[in-house]
Amino acid sequence: MIARADFADPALAAFLAAHHADMAPTAPPESQHALGLGELRAPHVRLWTCHDDGALVGTVALAALEPGHEELKSMRTAPHVRGRGIGRRLLAFALDDARSRGVQRISLETGSQDFFAPARALYAAHGFVPCSPFGGYVDDPNSAYLTRVLGVPSESCEARRC
Repeated sequence: MIARADFADPALAAFLAAHHADMAPTAPPESQHALGLGELRAPHVRLWTCHDDGALVGTVALAALEPGHEELKSMRTAPHVRGRGIGRRLLAFALDDARSRGVQRISLETGSQDFFAPARALYAAHGFVPCSPFGGYVDDPNSAYLTRVLGVPSESCEARRC
């Protein structure tokens, strides 16, 4: 089930800490742009979690950049459930939410290393294309920047379920 995040849930803090730990060896700290728990609480950020049999297995967030343009953040699927389509459903859910609120463009930053190749493939399969750095980002060989103009609703968001 995909729902708005419960920031009081200790599993969320542990899940996000594991997200940061996964990325730590991939690039220097100045090239790591994952938001911390406190930053995800900001009023311009919407964070969702996906639970499977009561266990937290995924997160996705959208952060407003400017009117009509948001950034995809904190996209993660727990390692033990990767390959089951949870990331695809979380992404579709976030895109549908943005579209329903009139957002016209979603952009994201992800790593350029092999570790992030599955994420880049997922984003490409959902219509994201390379773009220049946006928001406060600068050219960085450790980063890949992608964007997508939103159109019709996604067919893969299945009643807000994982």
